[in-house]
Formats: sequence, structure tokens, C-alpha cells
Amino acid sequence: CALSLVGEPIMYPRINELIGELHARRISTFLVTNAQFPEAIAALRPVTQLYVSVDAANEDALKKIDRPLFSDAWDRLRRSLEILRAKKQRTVARLTLVKGYNESDVDGYAELISLGAVTLVEIKGVTFCGKSDASDLTMESCPWFREVLEFARRLLDALNEKTIKYELACAHEHSVSVLLARPDQLKRGDRWHTWIDYDAFLDTPDGAIGDYLAPTPQWALLGADERGFDPADTRLYKQKANGKSR
Repeated sequence: CALSLVGEPIMYPRINELIGELHARRISTFLVTNAQFPEAIAALRPVTQLYVSVDAANEDALKKIDRPLFSDAWDRLRRSLEILRAKKQRTVARLTLVKGYNESDVDGYAELISLGAVTLVEIKGVTFCGKSDASDLTMESCPWFREVLEFARRLLDALNEKTIKYELACAHEHSVSVLLARPDQLKRGDRWHTWIDYDAFLDTPDGAIGDYLAPTPQWALLGADERGFDPADTRLYKQKANGKSR
């Protein structure tokens, strides 16, 4: 169950009860928070994967990108990340890159991510969903996959100057996304285990991260010929008006 996309899920006063009910029904839980309610994050029971949106690397950029409701939004973000460090579960810092807005300060991002000591760093390009009076984004705001990968490499260099180390693990070119991961938590020998054993998690939702790891398929790794596409799926190509397919 994706607990996101319909507002801030941890504002729901019975969120922990809902999570418990979902797990009791053998339903996994992926929760995304905008990191503006640190006390609620601290009180949140374990979920299958907990995401925190890190939309900017510094306070000025955060105000420009998110237009937050709270005057202390930057402090709330930092406190939320510090609380994340104490969580004994899979945590993710999600970075959505908007060209010309928030992709330059890799050192700032590295400092924030290090506060949370997250398991994974998901870096993706923003998706243009059409013109809106509430936004000045255009197709030019959307980075190409190669630009997201280049940013990920620069961020990786900055992160690895900190205490906790990361590596480039996975990529999905069609989604314009790259995944950095902590080898100390998700690597067994030379094999990545970024996937989740859902049955193992639902058997013991309060267990440690290592209790519900599943091996990453070869096609999902960065550099695979499939470029992140599951070879078992059939890719459909839309016929354009000019007769060419894409």
C-alpha cells in the first residue's frame, strides 16, 4: 500500500493503527513524508519502507521549491532526518531533480543525507505533467537520464567523504532514476539485496533490515543491458502521427 500522493500521511491521527491493520492483512506499507512533522516521524511504527522527500539542499532552495507552510521548515527537515537515523528499518531519501532549480548543491544534499544515515538514496528527474498556473515548470525543467546519473556520481563522491559509505546500485532509464545504497546494510558479498522479501517482513514487521532482504535481479543493476526493464515484461511502443514509433 502506497501511503502517499494524497497529502501528508503522518498527519492522520490513527496512522499507526492503519499501518498495523495493513500488516495484519499481509499488505506491505510504503510511506512518503515531506519531513515537516518530526515528532510524528519519531512516533511512527515500522513500515516496509519509509521515504523522506529531500527536495532541496539548502534553506533558500527549499523555500523556492516547496513553498512550505511553516517558517521553520528547514529546521523541521533537519530534525526529521536526525530522527530517521534512529529508525531500525529501511529508510530512503528521495531527491527529485528539477533542472535549474535544485541540482547544483551536491555538498548540501550530502550533509542532509548523512544526518539521516538512510539505507537508500533515490534520485529521479521531475516529470512534466502539463502546464499549470501554479507552476512555471516546462519540459525544459526535466533532466535527461544521463544528467541524473552524472548528478548521482557527484553526490556519491560527496557522500563518501562522510562517515557512512554508499555505492551506485540500480537504475531505471525510462523512469530517469538512479539508486544509491549502503553496502553495509544491503550487500551480501558481491551481491546487492535492494529488493524486499515481503513475507519475511510481514512475519516480523519490527525486525531488523537484514531480516527481510531479497536479492536484486541482474537486469535492475546499473549498467545492465536491460537498462532497468524487466525482461519478462512486454514494452509497448506508441505509434506517432508521423508514422514513427517511440
